Amino acid sequence: MISKTATPEIEHVDPSADARAISPVIQLEHLRHQYGERAALAGVSFEVRPAEIFGLLGPNGSGKTTTFRILSTLMIPTGGRALIMGHDVATEPARVRRIIGVVFQEQSIDVKLSAEENLMLIGHVYGLHGPALKARVGEMLTRVGLADRAKERAETFSGGMKRRLELAKGLLHHPSVLLLDEPTTGLDPGARRDLWQYLQTLRDEEHVSVLVTTHLMEEAERCDRLAIYAEGNLVGLGTPAELKSVIGGDVILLESHEPYALMQHIEQRFGVPTTVMESQVRLEIEQGHRFVTEVVEAFPGEIDGVSVHKPSLEDVFIRRTGHRFWTDTNRETE
Repeated sequence: MISKTATPEIEHVDPSADARAISPVIQLEHLRHQYGERAALAGVSFEVRPAEIFGLLGPNGSGKTTTFRILSTLMIPTGGRALIMGHDVATEPARVRRIIGVVFQEQSIDVKLSAEENLMLIGHVYGLHGPALKARVGEMLTRVGLADRAKERAETFSGGMKRRLELAKGLLHHPSVLLLDEPTTGLDPGARRDLWQYLQTLRDEEHVSVLVTTHLMEEAERCDRLAIYAEGNLVGLGTPAELKSVIGGDVILLESHEPYALMQHIEQRFGVPTTVMESQVRLEIEQGHRFVTEVVEAFPGEIDGVSVHKPSLEDVFIRRTGHRFWTDTNRETE
């Protein structure tokens, strides 16, 4: 278990106008990037506030990893600009690297070294040395729950322990901003929960601003605010609650062997806007359970199955893009 766990919070809203007026820690201004003829980012703009967990949510190929690479100074954007703590990531990369911690999706620890040796090595890279470095290494190993395994090689660690060691590496030099790319990839549910509790502790107790990329809806729900990506564009921005509030009412999915005919019948009979997605007719309406009874009675031979649910972040994505979060194309690129 990671130490210093905090109570999970879905929303983390600054209560005062003064807090909202504080300069953002990350600013994207019409950020663009091209891979040949393909636009990975098509003019994305948003801000990350001090001491918040900000999520980049999108399917594979949506542009969130390109954004992460630009912010971590691994890539120069084609157009627009990105600032971290007021420093341009393209023109001041050295200054940016001093104030950010980065945890990549791919493993970056040396599994042949011990946990302590991994942290000592990265400490030297950042110019730390002597008793101060040793004390900081001990502090970080304790904080991520690895103090009792400090002398053991990382190759003996579980996936969750390796990810916690990656976090310790990213935080060793006291960064103000922590960037994480799909940080829970390969972790079991318990390790994922521990990781998110630790990120909330960083936010609440140390006022670290965290930006995390994810394609998992349940993780996006844990973020204070989100930027939802689709095909290089920003299609949603706000808290999870704010984003879902635009749906209004319930979401109904009606399975049918003739979905387009059913869609026309529902629109003609009830005047409710509908869409067809594969073999399902989808609609949004208040008091969905009541409406389901009416529509099944009206068209008993046309409906093969029914589901009703409260709005989710995937419903927000569908509303903004007209298609599901996962398609055959972006599933293939996983």
